Amino acid sequence: MDERQDVGHAVIDRSIVDLPRAIERMTEEHQAAFNRLYHVSETIGTIDPPEHMHRWIERYFGSVEAVLNQHVVKVTNKHTLDATLFNDLRSRRPLEARIPVDLADEIAKTAPDPFCEPLHNTPADVFGRVEGEHSLTASNIAKYDGFHGVVIFREHDPLAFTGDVVRDAVDVSRQWLQRCHEQDPDAVYPLFMWNCLWKSGASIPHGHAQISLTKGMHYGKVELQRRSAVAYREQFDRNYFDDLYAVHEELGLGRQIGNVKVMANLTPLKEKEIVLIGNQVDAELSDMIYQVLRCLIEDLNTASFNLAIWERPIANTGENWDDMPVMVRIVDRGDPLNRTSDFGAMELYAASVVSSDPFRVAETLWSSIQDS
Repeated sequence: MDERQDVGHAVIDRSIVDLPRAIERMTEEHQAAFNRLYHVSETIGTIDPPEHMHRWIERYFGSVEAVLNQHVVKVTNKHTLDATLFNDLRSRRPLEARIPVDLADEIAKTAPDPFCEPLHNTPADVFGRVEGEHSLTASNIAKYDGFHGVVIFREHDPLAFTGDVVRDAVDVSRQWLQRCHEQDPDAVYPLFMWNCLWKSGASIPHGHAQISLTKGMHYGKVELQRRSAVAYREQFDRNYFDDLYAVHEELGLGRQIGNVKVMANLTPLKEKEIVLIGNQVDAELSDMIYQVLRCLIEDLNTASFNLAIWERPIANTGENWDDMPVMVRIVDRGDPLNRTSDFGAMELYAASVVSSDPFRVAETLWSSIQDS
């Protein structure tokens, strides 16, 4: 297979199903780090289709031969147990899922909604609202935690956000978290979430993010990352996140831009997952979030997405958070007008099944985002 590689700023012409061979070509140091972090297995799935199916197979897959022996690679993070299955037949397809041409019309039909006049149609928190130039907060009317708010964008169209909108929304959320903490000093564990359009779980299309501040313990998936990092440090005397990034960078799936590390995830939860690692939630991280989202929307045909920011508690808890950075995880949720869900029993109870190839995602990402 023909390859192109420039380590550190790589554009690598290979597929995720070539990962076992790519590992063999890594430096000894990076190969050791990879093996500390991941387990990789391969298998071949074979089928025997009746002749009656041949024309249908040729129409959708190009040839009958293309589907007879299917190369499947499973990548598992040994510490978090994130696991993803990649099928050679699926992962070598172009990165499509085009934004439907009638999506703009569907979004326009949803206006007005309660978020178009939030001061009249949404509740405030007990401490009032936090307002920025492009967004303001409301208290979520059906809470899933004691402090659970909404950052409402002044722009109705959820895909029309600018860099200023993203920075403003993140800044407003920081102020909201501090106001909540002042109300209840025991509430210290923050979470920023952005569900865009219906496939992501958003009940209102109008552009908005959500924020929450919990107490007692961080949300389970964030706590799992912290515990995994602590256990990794105890077992190997190394920083888990440093090794995680180093492996992605060596494979051409990671790049540091300014103080933010950007990765096309080796174990994506779903399609085209991109992970950002930073030192703090600041303007630089907000700007990189914006650039990655614009790449997903404009170059990778994403319309509906989920985004979350994982971070340390905003006050001392006595727990070991020393190695835990700020993490941003962003995933494409597919065509918002498609009625079929991208999550099934496999994703809920076993492992993720992903069609997009992280190497193709990385190649597009590096050609899109700009050095600071």
